[in-house]
Amino acid sequence: MNRQESLDLANKITQDIVSFFEVNPRIESNISDDAINISIGSSSINSLLIGRNSDTLRSIQMLISNILSNKNAEISRVYLDIADYKKQRADKISRKAEGWIEKVRSSKRPYRAHLNASDRHTVHQLAADYDDIVTHSEGEGRDRVLIISLKETSEEG
Repeated sequence: MNRQESLDLANKITQDIVSFFEVNPRIESNISDDAINISIGSSSINSLLIGRNSDTLRSIQMLISNILSNKNAEISRVYLDIADYKKQRADKISRKAEGWIEKVRSSKRPYRAHLNASDRHTVHQLAADYDDIVTHSEGEGRDRVLIISLKETSEEG
């Protein structure tokens, strides 16, 4: 299954899932960086589709990805967003992370944050813009934490 067929199937799966709830929000999709990006517009069932701690959103994303993988799609990595939830969440986490970075700078002590994988990724990306800050993750599964610290070479600055 080529790239376009992968995208078409991902769209169909997404449409089928959403139509089950008898709503018809706008669904947009594209391929970038060897991943399918799907955005479901706002509707009356946003909270149902997103779920507590975005568990339902991640489950739908994984379901689409697994179906594509099982169909031997050229692209099976999927990023799903519903009513810009992930974008808003990333903005919120970025603002928090800026505060954590300032805390690390002033205290000169590492900061540990218990975040899901998507939020950790957001912080890692943000921290890459800082010359004096380094991040890494430790632990496994739900016990995985993000650690923000000063780079050793910049502690005397």
